[in-house]
Amino acid sequence: MTTTAEVEAPTALEATRLRRAFGAVQAVVDASLTLERGTVTALIGPNGCGKTTLMLMLAGLLRPDGGEVTIGGLDPMQDGASARARIGWMPDVLGTWDSLTCTETLVTFGRAYGASAAEASQTAYSLLQRVHLAEYAAQPARVLSRGQKQRLSLARALVHDPDVLILDEPASGLDPRSRIELRDLVRSLASEGKAVLISSHVLSELDEMVDEAVFMARGVTLGESAQAEVARAKARWRVVALPGQDVHEALSSATRDWSPVEGADSSTAVVQVADAEDAAALLGKLVRKGVRISAFGPVGSALEQAYLSLDQDRR
Repeated sequence: MTTTAEVEAPTALEATRLRRAFGAVQAVVDASLTLERGTVTALIGPNGCGKTTLMLMLAGLLRPDGGEVTIGGLDPMQDGASARARIGWMPDVLGTWDSLTCTETLVTFGRAYGASAAEASQTAYSLLQRVHLAEYAAQPARVLSRGQKQRLSLARALVHDPDVLILDEPASGLDPRSRIELRDLVRSLASEGKAVLISSHVLSELDEMVDEAVFMARGVTLGESAQAEVARAKARWRVVALPGQDVHEALSSATRDWSPVEGADSSTAVVQVADAEDAAALLGKLVRKGVRISAFGPVGSALEQAYLSLDQDRR
């Protein structure tokens, strides 16, 4: 039954000023984030910064020492079962019974969430197809590769059709094709209205998958400073012309803010753009000036650049 709080909640998940210590170790000092429905949010930070502890608190599996979490308007500490039923949690290790088949694993969890035997079996069949494990339906989990176990773990997180998905390193152990399929699946889940929080160290892939990013360092979410770094990274585009072309002179005459690329000649430069529209206008201007452009696009991963800049600032 849907509660008034769930209907009226403007966001899928909201966390404010969370903190958690383990003895003398302060794992999460001050973490806040918001997950909007229909979006994918990256949680980014170095090992030991508190990401997993934060995700466990968001999933209702670890009680915060302070701060608040609401899931669809519900507090997982007060409305435990109802709130956690809206969360799908995928840890970085499958952690299931290796003797159970893939189907038995999903049926077991489906039944634990209150589905009938028939409903749980139908859901298991559908999810195994969705994560490309249908051929292993009757195989025990112990025969699966690391990447296949990751896909089974994702299916397990979806058995109760949650509104919020929290994924801890879901791409770990996946081959390139499986990573592409994961990206497509995550975007598909968001298009269905789910809010997805995904932690990963493969930042270049997150660029193509996420709508927002939350950076953590030393147990603290970094907020506006991190967003400013991402915006600056997205504004840096590389311009490469054919050999002999002078991009430096063309950008200067167009009064653009640009810089040379170390080790490259005047046919290559990095230029600042306001947005994609500005980039398109600049490209048109360069072509009209007779500059023969061979490559034009963002300088690498914006999330990766922002992460490296923030990490350097905190050394």
